[in-house]
Amino acid sequence: MQLKEIGEFGFIERFKPWFGDLLGSDITGIGDDCAILPMNDEEELVVTTDLLMENIHFLRDAITPNQLGYKSLAVNLSDIAAMGATPIRSFLSIAIPKEIEIEFLDAFMLGYRKISAKYATPLLGGDTTKSAKDLAINVCVIGKCRKGTARRRSMAQAGDIIYVTGNLGDSAAGLGLILNAANKSPDAQYLIDKHHQPEPRINEGQFLATQHAVHAMMDISDGIASDLYHILKASGKSAEINLDLLPHSDAFTKIVGKYNWNASELAVAGGEDYELLFTVDKECSDQLKSDFEKQFGKPLFPIGVIAEGTGIITWQSNGKSISMGKAGFNHFL
Repeated sequence: MQLKEIGEFGFIERFKPWFGDLLGSDITGIGDDCAILPMNDEEELVVTTDLLMENIHFLRDAITPNQLGYKSLAVNLSDIAAMGATPIRSFLSIAIPKEIEIEFLDAFMLGYRKISAKYATPLLGGDTTKSAKDLAINVCVIGKCRKGTARRRSMAQAGDIIYVTGNLGDSAAGLGLILNAANKSPDAQYLIDKHHQPEPRINEGQFLATQHAVHAMMDISDGIASDLYHILKASGKSAEINLDLLPHSDAFTKIVGKYNWNASELAVAGGEDYELLFTVDKECSDQLKSDFEKQFGKPLFPIGVIAEGTGIITWQSNGKSISMGKAGFNHFL
């Protein structure tokens, strides 16, 4: 059997049970955006790690080293945001091909420092080694939250309204433009920048974690088709998504129309938007939307509802159920 037959998450599910009996009762291990570890009587630690590989997660010739340094930490901070936590420290390990020059590495580290300063998350250490071919970047981030406040994937309840914090599909459209060497109009450049330099929703995640009406939460890294499924599997629920409600930027709408791309597929399965995907008690939904907009000056977007069931997503458009061809990003296809 080859890895592509079961994918990244099938592989994880194979070995996850082997380590469960090694955990203490107060530790949350594999299966959420971050691991959760005891810290003291009032706080818990959350820990995440992510690996970025050249030609898989980024194209070195297409992204500036400054953007790459920023993105390397941003995608990890997004996991911290998904728990509603505060990032406090990071560690960086990097495997470097011999042809990469010091000036590239300087610019990379300046980009890493920029976002480190923005979210008060100093770099404490890591490792460097030689790579035979491609650049490989691994980041670990440690955060903290009040005990019992971390938002987990397993907390969704039937009747919850499903929300996202921002536009979907921008990053996937940006990647499409990069791969097709499209002309850099202002709209195209906006989407490419969204792909190259995502912004973690740290402040939004912290706010949402203070709201009792917010149940399950995670960040959108592989696309909602995949990421929502993780919530449904962990919570033992199903979902109905209205594709007509998915939020899109003006730039996305223009570019998708220009190239005749499938907007729904890009928004649902493109990934790397790094917005937050979360579920909210229906009775408190309107009030939460109002409070969020007052706090951040931007709206929340309801896109569907959690239902009873066993991990099935029903997609709707124009009042009819439709079939979606892709189910999120898979590294091994």
